[in-house]
Amino acid sequence: MPIYEFQHPETGKILEVIQGMKDKHIYIDEKGVEWNRVYSSPNASIDTEMDSFSKKDWMRRTAKKGMTYGDMQDLSKELSVKREKSRGLDPVKNKTVKDYEKKTRKAHPNKNK
Repeated sequence: MPIYEFQHPETGKILEVIQGMKDKHIYIDEKGVEWNRVYSSPNASIDTEMDSFSKKDWMRRTAKKGMTYGDMQDLSKELSVKREKSRGLDPVKNKTVKDYEKKTRKAHPNKNK
């Protein structure tokens, strides 16, 4: 059952009351004083933040249905920029470049970008 907040009209004290969603959202105390309902924004969030260093967060985010290869590339770029801002360089990107150069014995095509 949801929690609703009510404020005393004179003292300003706020009280949390558990009520059903279909109940009338009115609170009257034992003295007969009707308290004012306080409306607030819910603390819900939609998968907006993720740790740029976490493989688990990457897998959870990219496992969504409907995510295209281009969406994954865009997300990868965003996370790379976050890592670069926080550490001055992106260790994931550097490792990828080093692995590519070791495997192919050529300079990475995007090394200077």
